Amino acid sequence: MPRILEPGQIEALAHEAFPRVRLPERSGPFAARALRLRQLAAQGAIGHAIGDYLRLMAALAEAQAATLATLDPSLPTLAELERARTHRMPSIEARGWPREPAWRMLAAQLSDQVAATADIPESARHELSEVSALPPEWLEAQADAILADRRGEIELAAAPFVMAALQTWWVALASRLTEEVVPALEVPGVCPTCGTLPVASIVRADRRSQGYRYLHCALCATEWHLVRVRCSHCQSTEGIAQHSIETGPEAIRAESCERCHTYRKILYQEKDVSVEPVADDLASLALDLLMGEAGYHRGSTNPLLWQ
Repeated sequence: MPRILEPGQIEALAHEAFPRVRLPERSGPFAARALRLRQLAAQGAIGHAIGDYLRLMAALAEAQAATLATLDPSLPTLAELERARTHRMPSIEARGWPREPAWRMLAAQLSDQVAATADIPESARHELSEVSALPPEWLEAQADAILADRRGEIELAAAPFVMAALQTWWVALASRLTEEVVPALEVPGVCPTCGTLPVASIVRADRRSQGYRYLHCALCATEWHLVRVRCSHCQSTEGIAQHSIETGPEAIRAESCERCHTYRKILYQEKDVSVEPVADDLASLALDLLMGEAGYHRGSTNPLLWQ
């Protein structure tokens, strides 16, 4: 049975090698995300409305998977990577890394591919047609607002599709790095590759990372280790609790902190090996409602849902 390691056990086993960072594979996380979204959409308990949205996001993830292999972004130089490691800064920091103009083509490309999918609502096709015609200046401004989380400047309906283009570009970058060049940051709650907040955490059950908990980046899909029973927002180890819906899936819970009153979802692969951080976080909105009623707020948003 998979091991679930507590902080003391992790320290005791520090001499054993386990990956501090899990970079996305070059094939990308999108195919697995699309499959999981379609699995979740087919579950009757989720309900018709969210099922339609999950299928729309599954089509978007499929378009991301198909597009990723065609991208060839410029990577950091060895000097730039060494500088980031020396100063313990993200390797390709999202708000500071110069975006190549080619990323803007992704928004239109992804939108056109999703619009051609048979099982999406007609209202979504109209929105997608508008996204594919957006001017470059608007896209750049929206990208800046999304990456800086300036909510008042974000066009909510278009944000998942703009974010999808950014995700695809940054996964193409991150997947070509190696674990050795990714620095350990002074701030453990942000992605060491791009500096973005995590969408959720996951306790892995594979042989390489069995029993270890990782935060999952909402942008580049990098995962980085964080010990259990520690707030992923303020790093407190006191007042940590887990919450679930009585009739909900055993593999997903919300981990709350009494110090900062935030929460993030935590997924357990030992309960369901197919869980995927972005997909399962999106599909568990009922748990978000429960946490909101209890007085907690999310530590960060889901990259596919900005409302």
